[in-house]
Amino acid sequence: MATYIKSCHLSRSVIVLAFILYLSLFSCILCVASVNVGKRGGFVQIKGPNFVINGSPFLFNGFNAYWMMNVATDPSERYKVSQVLQDSTNAGLSVCRTWAFADGVDDKALQISPGVYDERVFQGLDFVVAEARKYGLRLILSFVNNYKDFGGRPQYVEWARSSGVQLKSDDDFYTNPVVKGYYKNHVERVITRVNTVTKISYSDDTTIMAWELINEPRCQLDYSGRMVNGWVQEMALFVKSLDRHHLLEIGMEGFYGDTMPERKQINPGYQVGTDFISSNRVKEIDFATIHAYPDQWLSGQNDDSQMAFMQRWMSSHYEDSRTILKKPLVIAEFGKSSKDPDYNINKRNSYMNAVYRNIYMEAKSGGTVGGGLVWQLMADGMGSYGDGYEIILSENPSTDSIISQQSHAMGTLAHMLRSGPENVAVNQASEVEFGQVRGPSYVVNHRKGMRKAGP
Repeated sequence: MATYIKSCHLSRSVIVLAFILYLSLFSCILCVASVNVGKRGGFVQIKGPNFVINGSPFLFNGFNAYWMMNVATDPSERYKVSQVLQDSTNAGLSVCRTWAFADGVDDKALQISPGVYDERVFQGLDFVVAEARKYGLRLILSFVNNYKDFGGRPQYVEWARSSGVQLKSDDDFYTNPVVKGYYKNHVERVITRVNTVTKISYSDDTTIMAWELINEPRCQLDYSGRMVNGWVQEMALFVKSLDRHHLLEIGMEGFYGDTMPERKQINPGYQVGTDFISSNRVKEIDFATIHAYPDQWLSGQNDDSQMAFMQRWMSSHYEDSRTILKKPLVIAEFGKSSKDPDYNINKRNSYMNAVYRNIYMEAKSGGTVGGGLVWQLMADGMGSYGDGYEIILSENPSTDSIISQQSHAMGTLAHMLRSGPENVAVNQASEVEFGQVRGPSYVVNHRKGMRKAGP
């Protein structure tokens, strides 16, 4: 009896001790999980010609929303930023590209004059970064615009002229030491900024996927692309001297220059002073980008001709990124404007579906494409920011479904790649067998199953 009681007492002690150890272990697991969530999986990195996070493949579907800092400058309007981030998360979008610039004398200018900043506007950008972190999205932040909208190159040149520097054109932005100094100062101010909301330096924030040197660089003085290329080399080195954690891209549309003259025939009938090949070969540039706007570039041609151009444009750049650059490629802007002649939502959805199918199939075939960023998402009541390409997800259920479906397709593909490339091959064989391509052909609604896309 005594032995039984002792054994029973010992058993109970062991059970209690085991339970305490279990609780301790469970608490540790929760702590580790919490830390990992806080780190958001670490920085997006490059492994060969692909994006990775913690060594695992990272494929994405994303969007542009250039207006976010501008709107967030007014605290009473910040709900619009939150709404778009919430809607985009619901649609499975995981990367957002937006502006980290606003130059000039506007009441919402970030940089009022060279080196002089409006803290109120900077805090608007802080809010955008913090909200993106909250919703689990990654950001691509652009440093300056090529165009006069939000200041851009013309504003930098005007500042230099006002200080007595003799400049001939806006293209002096790429070569004049004073103007380049202004730009470098802005880059440094943004990268070294400590977020007033999260208390994290931008340079240490994993929310930021990449920096962009300039939105859609162009140059009329030198159509070969050499002038812009020299600027890219200098600025890419400068950015990397400040921040080795984040990825860097240029912001190019994809126009070919003199490096491969035979590729110029792929351009939409003209050049813009950039060279997709030479500039993206720069060592410090981590991935390439292209934009796809046949409705603008070939505005006089019909829908079939524009669609055929898009196919050639994307295929050519897929091949070059895979065989020459050996770097990831992002379709950083694409869309169809409601201002186009004979526009209707079905035409927009058809174009988006075609672009998405291209992205998905290229990624699936082992190509370098990482994802696409549609231009652009907005919230309701933002008419002044509209440009014809805007999409309000809550008001466009058919487009919302197409976007959600692509997000699901890219996420599923990334999961298969993480499990092993052989799983992608098996899945592809299954699709051929059944004569269907999962992805852009069907719309997946995570709550309601699968259904055909429709307006």
